[in-house]
Amino acid sequence: MTLLELFQLLRKHIKLLVVLPIVCTVAMAGVSFFMMENTYTASTSMYILARESSAGGSTNYTDLSASQMLANDVATLLQSDVVQDGSAKKLGLKSLSDYKVSVSSETTSRVITLSVTGKDAEGVARVANAIAEEVSEVAQNVQMAQSVNVIDRADAPTSPSGPNRTLYVAVAFLAGLFAAVAIIVLIDMLNTRVRSSEDAEELLGISVIGRIPVLKDGR
Repeated sequence: MTLLELFQLLRKHIKLLVVLPIVCTVAMAGVSFFMMENTYTASTSMYILARESSAGGSTNYTDLSASQMLANDVATLLQSDVVQDGSAKKLGLKSLSDYKVSVSSETTSRVITLSVTGKDAEGVARVANAIAEEVSEVAQNVQMAQSVNVIDRADAPTSPSGPNRTLYVAVAFLAGLFAAVAIIVLIDMLNTRVRSSEDAEELLGISVIGRIPVLKDGR
């Protein structure tokens, strides 16, 4: 099938090509705006103070590579069960399973950022601050770092961070458009009727020597 033939085929089924994407878009808009709950994200940043050496009082981590290794260690500790469970206990929660915790750090810095996402704006801020406090205690207990100091405490977000409803609706429209094209092509492939002289020549292996035109009013 050539591109021109595809365009002609789509033109014949223009209703399906228009209606199906609109239906998918409206359906996804309804689901995303009326059934999906808003989510909120609160973030806090922390600075890792390395342990001092026993000899001269200088830190054990003196180069950028070691600093990044320390940041990675603390980032892993932030998502460990001991920190998560300890934070939940301080907040009076059974667990933090209702919250999504993510950690990021710069390549050459001991500053790490903790983000907590959940359905409660006040709750995500409390969880983020509780984890930041808990990780400092655990890091000192396991002698990973001298302390993990909070730079910016998490504040309750005033606007939701998700879901990205615009993206969902756009994807639904494209999916409906793709599905409509696929259905139209499939219908054409399953239609085995002879619809043109070219089909007759290909099917019978003989040349068409004449055509009977269609006349108006049956004449």
